Amino acid sequence: MADTVRDNPSQNRYELEVDGKIAFADYRRDAGVLYISHVEAPPSLRGTGAAGRLMEGIVQAARQDGVKIVPYCSYAAAWLRRHQEHQDLVA
Repeated sequence: MADTVRDNPSQNRYELEVDGKIAFADYRRDAGVLYISHVEAPPSLRGTGAAGRLMEGIVQAARQDGVKIVPYCSYAAAWLRRHQEHQDLVA
């Protein structure tokens, strides 16, 4: 089963549910830019790749929505640096 990253606009975050636990990325949108302020995975999901799969879903959504990403979160910034194929999305 494929991971499904969903936008939860009421909480301004993207979410990925894995085994009943939620990894999430807080964001703010403004004028065609997605500002990612925080990415977090519960301790039981750390080291499983859940946060990376969450980021993959976020960049897919950004590409679909035609928005750029500003990664304020150090994890999001490092992930984007490691995935050069998404550099065109970085504002």
